[in-house]
Amino acid sequence: MPIPPHFVRLLRQHIDTHGTAPDGRLFRTNRDGLLQETGYGEVVWAKARKNVLSEAETASLLARRPYDLRHAGVSFWLSSGVDAMECARRAGHSIAVLHKVYAKVLDQTRERANSRIDAALREWNEPE
Repeated sequence: MPIPPHFVRLLRQHIDTHGTAPDGRLFRTNRDGLLQETGYGEVVWAKARKNVLSEAETASLLARRPYDLRHAGVSFWLSSGVDAMECARRAGHSIAVLHKVYAKVLDQTRERANSRIDAALREWNEPE
């Protein structure tokens, strides 16, 4: 599922308003600490979803948990063509975990890579 444009606008607005933590995290405590689930709880997250998503999106699985946003981000990086090793590094995963968790996305990128290779081979084999 593609990231809705209003999510991108909301993220950019958040960064413009609040910046990021020194290590690049978007969300943090007032003292730049790690934000724990107890800091926002299910009620706060449910209210936030209801405020920014359409009724149909709220009823869907879209961003049901805050972790889903992280998963969507890593999936987006991979499907955008970012190297799997770089995605794993950014996500704090080993490459083995990345391949296990994101296998479906990686399969799609393999298909795209194979198409690019096929096109390059056809071009290479064309007589001048």
